[in-house]
Amino acid sequence: MASTSTQELDDDELFEHHSIIASKGQEPLRVDKFLMNFIENATRNKIQQAAKDGHVWVNGSIVKSNYKVKAGDEVKVLFEHPPHEFLLVAEDIPLDIVYEDDVLLVVNKPAGMVVHPGHGNYSGTLINALIYHVDNLPANSSERPGLVHRIDKDTSGLLVIAKTEAAMTHLSKQFFNKTSEREYVALVWGNVNEDQGTIEGHVGRNPKNRLQMHVFPEGEEGKEAVTHFKVLERLGYVTLVSCRLETGRTHQIRVHMKYIGHTLFNDERYGGEKILKGTTFTKYKQFVENAFKVLPRQALHAKTLGFVHPVTGEQMQFDSELPEDMAQCVQKWRGYTQNSM
Repeated sequence: MASTSTQELDDDELFEHHSIIASKGQEPLRVDKFLMNFIENATRNKIQQAAKDGHVWVNGSIVKSNYKVKAGDEVKVLFEHPPHEFLLVAEDIPLDIVYEDDVLLVVNKPAGMVVHPGHGNYSGTLINALIYHVDNLPANSSERPGLVHRIDKDTSGLLVIAKTEAAMTHLSKQFFNKTSEREYVALVWGNVNEDQGTIEGHVGRNPKNRLQMHVFPEGEEGKEAVTHFKVLERLGYVTLVSCRLETGRTHQIRVHMKYIGHTLFNDERYGGEKILKGTTFTKYKQFVENAFKVLPRQALHAKTLGFVHPVTGEQMQFDSELPEDMAQCVQKWRGYTQNSM
């Protein structure tokens, strides 16, 4: 198990510092690839640039990006980043607004859009678009004004945004008390045996790969996580499922479905970009590769969202269609199943 530490220096120094000690079982691995496993949103290009700038050290010595990290090595890296005050710049980015009134709005986020600025993503985020569209969003934190909840960059779907402090408090309590309703649709590898079920298991950071989450079934680490799933359609080597969240942990559906043996289709972070089920026929491999091209991300969409309006007390319910990339992928699997199985 690698040990990690992160320290953000003062804004005027413009650097972010990471220190990682390779575990005893670490096999030789290029330092740029090694760091990508532990630092979220750190691209290989950014790591290689840091190495060119002399900002990557192993055991106190500057190394190039092709250095092979070995067990016990202490790896340090410095990343230059924009000053904090430049993170929240209003940007005229189109928003798919499903509903809006004086205290909240509901948006349908496209896949590929990061929700809030952070390391490696300083512009083009949903927050950048929102602060252009809405004056004086309530401050949840310095980087996440208006946010009540969030979804991953490559997950599409519905989000509610608070426009006032009172709405922020009211909506946040609903999510905390598990009274909000959230349904996701996912395409997963394999034929899910049960028509419906519940997955329980604490979710926390994977000690071997800090970019992944991990299920701790005994609850020894992480936080409580509960996902209710129901099969929508069986498509041979993949299954379309509905997932209702009782809790909202990072990567919850992605890691819970992998935990029961059904990794999300084309979920690169959790191994779903490999052919996990099916045949060895060349035509099948070509079909799956084409399906990956149609849907170049994890097959996950936040389809429905329900909550009580913080002012009127009305039960609000919103639904969204599957985005085109995911709908096309599902249709391809329908065609393959009908013709081949």
